Amino acid sequence: MKRIIFTFLATSLTLLTFGQVTESQKMIELGRTYKDFMFRNEPTKDVLKEIKSDIPQNLKLAAEFITQSITNKNKLLTQPFLSRPESSVLKQLFIIRAINLNLRNENRVDNNKLIDSLSNKDIPNYELIDNYYDMLFTSIGNKNQPFNLSNTDLKIKDYNLKDETEKGIFVLKAISFCGTTIWGYMNVVKPANTKTAYDFIENFPKINGRPYYQYTDFYFADFEMNIVEDKGIQSYKSYYLDKYYETLLYHLICLNKEGGSEKEKNDLLLGSILKERNLYKYTKYKETLEDIFKEQKRE
Repeated sequence: MKRIIFTFLATSLTLLTFGQVTESQKMIELGRTYKDFMFRNEPTKDVLKEIKSDIPQNLKLAAEFITQSITNKNKLLTQPFLSRPESSVLKQLFIIRAINLNLRNENRVDNNKLIDSLSNKDIPNYELIDNYYDMLFTSIGNKNQPFNLSNTDLKIKDYNLKDETEKGIFVLKAISFCGTTIWGYMNVVKPANTKTAYDFIENFPKINGRPYYQYTDFYFADFEMNIVEDKGIQSYKSYYLDKYYETLLYHLICLNKEGGSEKEKNDLLLGSILKERNLYKYTKYKETLEDIFKEQKRE
């Protein structure tokens, strides 16, 4: 009798185990869903319901982030999502995004092996932070149309960011995203469509209650990581501060072309990192910036 009971319990436990979705299975599912709906495709109610079903407890926060990232008019600009997640959630989302990229590759590796490899890898904290805010601002751009962050105030102290580097990453990712909204109007259209670009700039968010360009705390130590595929290891500040300078210079061009006042121009020139010579080593616009301030002195 005891043997029969034991066998019954063992069989029941086996069936129960096989009925559960493992953490790896759910991460693969989330990676696939993210791949399918991160751009313009809108998920159905069934897709959203599937995300929320059979979620291992420790994946709930990551699953909620993926749900928001594929949803139109999402809540990613609210404090719970703008705030830095715990490191375990950051790593889960890093892996989920890697699965999404792997699924786009004809020569993909087995996703379970990918998960094992990345789970056991010591991924630098700043790479995890970069990945999170890249996913967040990419989804805001893809899903919250039309672009208008003029009523958004990014209050850095409220987001649980642990040091000046994490705060700098947050701002650089946010403004890199904003810069992409005007890049085409300044580079693809000939001549540059400064009117439309300036309209977009006026919809940029505030940072700490002030115009975006007044955030200047970029004196954290530089670090290196893979930023652009096939480019290898790159200086983080050389890549992202260069983009920030580019956006500031586009802003200045728009003010000059669209009748900006002298006060507006001087506020931008003297209230931003445009004047921060100690940071010029991180941008290809070093000579342009030096020439601008030579002109200022002559005037």
